[in-house]
Amino acid sequence: MRILLIGEYSLLHNSLKKGLIELGHDVVLIGNSNGYRCYPVDYNYEPKFFKKEIFTILRKVIYRLLKFDLASLESGIRFYMFFPKLKNYDIVQFVNESSIKTTRKFELYLIKKIVKKNKRFFLLSCGLDYMTLKFYTENKDYKSIYQPFLESSKPSKEFNWFSDYLQKEHVKIHQYMMNTFDGLIATDFDYVDATKNYPIFSGFIPYPIDFTKLAFKELIIEDKINIFLGINKYSYYQKGIPYFEKVLQTIKEKYQDKIEITITNTVPYPVYIDLYNKSHIILDQAFSRDQGYNALEAMAKGKVVFTGAEQDFVDHYNLTERVCVNAIADVDYLVNELSYLIENPDEIMAIGRRARAFVEKEHDYIKIAQHYLDVWTGN
Repeated sequence: MRILLIGEYSLLHNSLKKGLIELGHDVVLIGNSNGYRCYPVDYNYEPKFFKKEIFTILRKVIYRLLKFDLASLESGIRFYMFFPKLKNYDIVQFVNESSIKTTRKFELYLIKKIVKKNKRFFLLSCGLDYMTLKFYTENKDYKSIYQPFLESSKPSKEFNWFSDYLQKEHVKIHQYMMNTFDGLIATDFDYVDATKNYPIFSGFIPYPIDFTKLAFKELIIEDKINIFLGINKYSYYQKGIPYFEKVLQTIKEKYQDKIEITITNTVPYPVYIDLYNKSHIILDQAFSRDQGYNALEAMAKGKVVFTGAEQDFVDHYNLTERVCVNAIADVDYLVNELSYLIENPDEIMAIGRRARAFVEKEHDYIKIAQHYLDVWTGN
């Protein structure tokens, strides 16, 4: 089959593409490189012209007056220029409801144009969209990235874009996809409850992980235990970083001679990976129900990751032993969990081994690619 993947989110489509190619299919990935993350794509519509420093003031003025970013408009124009190469595909899959990342009216126009030129269409619930945000706002006690927004008396600017998904122009995109597309796939347990009642819901498919390129190394603790915290300034509160920072202050005082702490802040993806390779424990996120892509890649390398591992995740995979540590927004809880591992280094090594085995079993990129094929052709 000829398959077109639109948009990228944490290397999901890259890994899926590799699995599909190994299964004998022709796959093209069009997306942006996601700024500092530098994700590889076949056709790149990353804005370049209006991201030059000379246009910074102009972009801000236009945004205040017209409520749209010139750079996002450029993304749509660059996507449009690829249209001669974006037709006659058997399957087209969008990574989320805002895959092209242009103005909402232009996004809907481009989606409709794609639909006219290809055969079958699928949407991933991956990252924030209308469905998940609506569900989170209606279920405020549900563990989600919406909770830190509610906690703050003066929410950070990083939440400004949340409301975009509830605006009239975006709802039109959502409704068009629900009425036109052949399927909707949830990519982890942060999205299942929000999407499972939609008529086109096609089930849950775990993230595909190419663990063959992720070397597993048995964790060896000869001197100090290395704890890694990778900060992304664009999702600082959503990830629960303030909780982790408080935890590390306490842990540093408590175990000064037993630990080494590494912290990065908004570095390119390859640099991020290189810096965390020496770590034993990784603090990932505190407001998720399941593991994201970075957590899974770290688990594949045998790291102990503090991330989402709620009961729905545990039940689905019938886990009887921990493959990661469920992180929650509770400093005392997190300090206790970290303290236990520091005082019981054998458990760090045991969780690391189980983490690798879990990723190999449940996230094998070839098996996951076949799962996608079964859904695409079975609906």
